Parts: sequence; structure tokens; C-alpha cells
Amino acid sequence: MSFPQTTTLLFLGLFSTYSAFASDDYNPVIQCPIPSFDKLSYQDINTDSQAITITSKYTQIEKNQFAKFTGGVTLVTPTEAIIADQIELNRQNLLINAEGNIHFQNTGIDVFASQLNASKAAGGTTLSDTSYQLTTNAGHGSAKTISVNQEGVLTLVDSSFTTCFGETPDWRINASEITINTADKQLEAYNAKFEVFDIPVFYIPYFTMPIGDERHSGILYPNIKTSSNSGFEVSVPYYWNIAENFDATITPRYMSERGTQLNTEFRYLMGHQSGVIDVEYLNRDIKLTQNEDPRYLARLQHVGTFSDRFRAYIDYTTISDDNYLIDLDSEQYNSNDAYLYQIGELSYFGDSWSATVKLQDFEILGNHTPSYQTEPHIELSKSQALPFANAVFNIYSEMTRFITEETDLPTAERYHVEAGITLPITRPAWFLNSEVKILQTTYRQDNIAATSLLEEKVSRTLPKVRIHGGMNFDKTLTFDDKNYTQTLEPQLQYLYIPNKDQNAIGLYDTTSLQDDFDGLFRDRRFSGLDRIAEANQYSWGLTTRILDPQSQERLRLSLGRIVFINTDDTLLSNDPDANIEVSESALATEVYAKINDNWEFTGDIQYNTKSNKTNKSQSKIDYQFSKNQTIQLNHRYTRNVSGNRLEQLSLLSNVNIDPNWQIVGQVTQDLQNKRSLESYLGVQYSSCCWGIRLSFHRAINSTIDETQSNLTDIDSRDEFDSGFKLKFVYNGVNSSQTSDSISDMFNSSIFGYKRPYFLNN
Repeated sequence: MSFPQTTTLLFLGLFSTYSAFASDDYNPVIQCPIPSFDKLSYQDINTDSQAITITSKYTQIEKNQFAKFTGGVTLVTPTEAIIADQIELNRQNLLINAEGNIHFQNTGIDVFASQLNASKAAGGTTLSDTSYQLTTNAGHGSAKTISVNQEGVLTLVDSSFTTCFGETPDWRINASEITINTADKQLEAYNAKFEVFDIPVFYIPYFTMPIGDERHSGILYPNIKTSSNSGFEVSVPYYWNIAENFDATITPRYMSERGTQLNTEFRYLMGHQSGVIDVEYLNRDIKLTQNEDPRYLARLQHVGTFSDRFRAYIDYTTISDDNYLIDLDSEQYNSNDAYLYQIGELSYFGDSWSATVKLQDFEILGNHTPSYQTEPHIELSKSQALPFANAVFNIYSEMTRFITEETDLPTAERYHVEAGITLPITRPAWFLNSEVKILQTTYRQDNIAATSLLEEKVSRTLPKVRIHGGMNFDKTLTFDDKNYTQTLEPQLQYLYIPNKDQNAIGLYDTTSLQDDFDGLFRDRRFSGLDRIAEANQYSWGLTTRILDPQSQERLRLSLGRIVFINTDDTLLSNDPDANIEVSESALATEVYAKINDNWEFTGDIQYNTKSNKTNKSQSKIDYQFSKNQTIQLNHRYTRNVSGNRLEQLSLLSNVNIDPNWQIVGQVTQDLQNKRSLESYLGVQYSSCCWGIRLSFHRAINSTIDETQSNLTDIDSRDEFDSGFKLKFVYNGVNSSQTSDSISDMFNSSIFGYKRPYFLNN
């Protein structure tokens, strides 16, 4: 029997996409298994039909007035279905009443209730004594009543929500009322209590969250931690979905020893232009007794293309004082960073040429060498294929103006052009790359001290010849009845640049480059152009690899050095170690060994065979004793960094006690000064519906020269910063992360997981 549809029956179908808080970088969270129910027959109904189809064992009808259906009643629309013991339809009052073991279902939700009342005249539907299960995620709960008005707004009275299962869920939200606006796809909860194992842990009078995958305004998870720098801290982020292409995150951060800071992040996307504006502001730092100035950090990051050929890039940061990062921390920079980016760049890319205009400066923190600003730096480059032997003609030019706020330092304009021919030859078994270039640089220098060796006008012309070749050999090795491949890869490079006295040129953007195996085959020893080292040298290197039957690298050994035919006297005035020792460079080696699926070792060393001293070394050994359980030991040594000898040893590990409990730990020691640099211990519980993490972190504070800072409360800054952090993750509610990931626990340390780096207090 078929009847015309007499009501906008059960807008509950719109409660079908309740999901976690979504953002542009949202990743689905791990959730508990979702119970499934037998599909009712509404999927088989013609979706073009506007009729209600009802089947039952017994039927009582008064024509055009009343109909009563009993005994296994099923009511089906094109998108929804109801099973009940009894359903009554009143055509005169436009009412539908259902009683007894009601099961409502659509593609997004299953609802179970004892009674249903729908009125077309009142424009609403009400279900009583309900429980529900979402079909799109593990969310489920109960409500005393669920009401739906004509606009599709749902109201759940005395309701609960959780993604956990069991008689006593690990966590649950109980609210006096939950309102769901289907047009805006937003949920509002009033008088909400968060319970853990039936124990109320906190109360929120009002909060919102989305019911779809779209971005939506609302409160995000609070972060709670303690530190000796700032005391007890609570951060409560609020996400504001301003428009389709604009959003912001506003985070009040309470610090018991410093006050309340306001952090904001504004993101925008306009066509091919995108960017982020971050502002952190603390009006008064109550821990500082000698300074009441506001403390702030502001950063603009922008990248975009105006067409297929233009690209713009901006990264600009300003900060209130040198000690801001040490005292207050920031997600923008590490607390040990010594400078802040201030870069603006516009590039054009043609078919065979490109151009770049750049403004660059660095805000230096503490007692460090002042940097130069480039206002502007202009680059032009072009490549043109030549009609013989794959040869290419290259030309590169730049014009740079260096200025500084330091009145006792020189300023300069630098004009540089290099042009030449490269001849690349590549074959499967060998390669030979040759190039011949002319390097022409002109300087105009001002503000030169009377005692300085610098000159107002300097012109430098240098030819460069470079020949770099190598070969690839391989053979088959049989081990344990398996065929392995061993390679032998020798390479040789000759580089010639004549000697030129460059003491009349200042140092504006030049420093020594890193010495390692790959650096043996560079064509320069310094970054920038203020020093171009004399070269009459050859570099040799030898690499051998062993590949398993799946062509995975199991072993790699590399060895090489530079042999100087001449003695180089091109030095950096502020870097005495730039001088080449005798007739050859340090011996550079690299080692990689994957012994099996559990053990892995990497290391590199630069060893001076003349003085029998190690210049630099770094080694790391990893043992993965089961899936996602690792222990790592790494060591780093540097003989001379700004006159300091550094040697550090780090031990890191993560262990799964059982499927729900994880421990992450890290210790870093300064072997030269015999002290700890950092300690970290994190314990995490995670299940399919929630997680909690408690961690302790103790790290050394960097030293900023107080004479360079406008904040002089040196007594208020301890040698170490230590504290606890507590973090909750509720999978399935307002969460954009999983609770079972340990990567951010490793990343929260100042030394990171794979490569520890220099830190000296």
C-alpha cells in the first residue's frame, strides 16, 4: 500500500556526517570499529519517487482520515527507513506516530527509540528515549529526546556522545542540549561535561564543533604543561573559519610566571597566492623586573605565482628582544636560533633565461657578527644549447648592494658575471663533464677605515677550468646462495683557478663551506663571491656498494680527498681554519651499513692524516627490535667551531609496553664539558578512541649576550629549562591528529631524531 508523503519525515538523516574537526591538512584519525546493522530496504526504492511505502502484518484504514499499521511495520522513503511495532498516520491532522522498538536508518545514522511523533503542521519530528550510532565513524550515544524542526535543525536533550565502546566508555561527553544546524553543518553543545571512566574531569558551558568534513569555527584541544621558564601553562586555541579562503587560529596562552600571551595565525589563499601571518604578543612579562615593554614576534610567509613565469616569495620576521625565543618559545623558530629570516624575492622564468630580484636581511640575536642587508640583489642567467657535442653556453650575472646599520663597517656594490661552456657526456658506464668559464667581479666599496686594506674600487678577473669524470663497475657476488651486486665507482676531478690577491675586498656574504665527501667535488671552497680560492688541484674519490637481490643498498663505503698542486693563500680574515693544510685536504669517508632488517649504521669522518687528528665526525647506529620500536645511539664531534671543541652523545629509544602503552626517551650529553644538554621522557596511552601523553623535558638554555638585549634580567633565566606536559587526544571529536603517533614526541626535543646538531651554552 502506498500513500502520498505527508511530512518532512525525520530530518535525522542530516545527522549523518558527524566527524572530527577538519582543516586544510586534516588527516583521518584512528577510530574504533564501527558496528554495522542490516541494511533496510530503502536502498531498493526508486529514488525519483516521492511516496512513502509501508508494509505490515495488519492494517486498519479509514479512507483519507486514518491508517494504523501493526506487526513488523516498515516505513520506507527513497532515503530513509523506519521499523516499528506500530505506526499510525492521521491524514486530517497530518501526524505520524510510531511506537515500540523503533529503528530509524539512513546512509549516515541508525537511531533506536521507543516513540516517534511527526507533525507536518508543526513542521517537526520528535523521538523519545533514543540511542544512535553513526555509520560514518564510531560516534554513538543516547538522548532523552531528539527533535527536528522544519529547517532541519536537530535538538538532542539530555544527550551523550563518545567514540568508545563498553558499558563504561573511556571518555564521554554529556550535555543538557546539543543543537545541530544542518545548513551550517555545525554542532553546538550546552552545559557539557567531559567524563573519563564515568568521572567528570571538566565542564564547558558551551562549545561548537563541525558535523561534516568542512572547516568550521570552534575550540580546539587545550595544551597543558609546566616549565621552569614560564611556570604552569594552558593554551586554548580557537579556530575561526572566516571564509572559504581565509581562516585564523587565535590562542590565548596563560603562563603563571609571565602572564597571558595572545598568539594568532592568519592563513589566506587567493588564486595562486598563499601565505601565513603569525603574531605572538605579551603585553607585560611579569617575570622581568627591570623591563615592562611588550614582548612580541611577528612573521609573514608568502609564496605565489602571478603567471606561468612569475614567482614571489616572502619570509619576514621581527622580534621584540633577543631573549624572546629562549624565554617564551615559539613554533616559528627554535629557541637556539641565532638569526631570523627577512627575505623578499621576485623571480621570472623565461624559456632559456631567468631573473630574480631579492631583498635580504637577517635579524641577529645576541652577540653575533652583524650581517649585511642586500638591497637589492639581482640575478640574471641564461643557458643556450650549442650545435655540437651537447655543449651548453651558460651566463650568470648578479648585482648586489650591501648595506649595514653598523657605522664602523664598510658598504659595497658588487657586480659579477661568469660565462662559459659546459660539455656534459653521460654513458651508462661512465661520465665526463667539462667546463671552461671566465669570472669577472667588480666592487665599489665605501665607508672604509683609514687602516683598512680595502680599496674603493676593485676588479677581479679569473678563469676557471673544471673536468670531472667517473666510471661505474659492477660484479656479482654469491653469498648464502643469493646473488649480490658489488659496484666500484671511482671519480676524479681537476680544478684550476689562478691565484689572485683579494685582501682589498671585504667580506659581505662569504663563509667557508662544509667539508665532507660530497664537498670534494665542488668547484669552490667558499659560499658567496667575496673570496674565490686559488685552485690547481685534483680530487679523487672511490665508492663501493653492495646491493642485495632486491637491489636495496646493504653497504656503502666512500673515501676521497683533495690534493693541492699549489699552496693556496686565499683566506677568510675571520676564519683561520680556512687555510689549506700543507698539500692535501683531510681524508673524507662515509660509511653506510644495513646489516639486516634490524641493524643500521651510518657515519662520516674528516681525518687529517698529517696531524693525525679528526676534524669532524658523525656516526649513528639504529636497532629496530620490532615494528615501531627503535633504539638509536649517535655521536658527533667537531674539533673547531668558533674556537670550541664539541663532542656530543645522544641515546634515543621508543618502546611499546603493550599495544596501548608507549615510552619515548632521549638523553644528550656534552662530553667535552661533562654535562647534560637535554633529557626527555614521554609516556603515552592510546586506544582507538582516545589517548593521553605525559612527558618531562629538561634542556639547556642558550646564552644570549645581555649587552645586546633590551631585557637585562639575567638573574631570572636559569641554566636549564625543565617541565612537564600533559596532552589529551580524543579520536573522533574535534581532533586533527592520531593519538598513536610518536613522531611528534621525538620532534619535540631540540636535537631531533636523525641528526643531532651543535648546541653550546
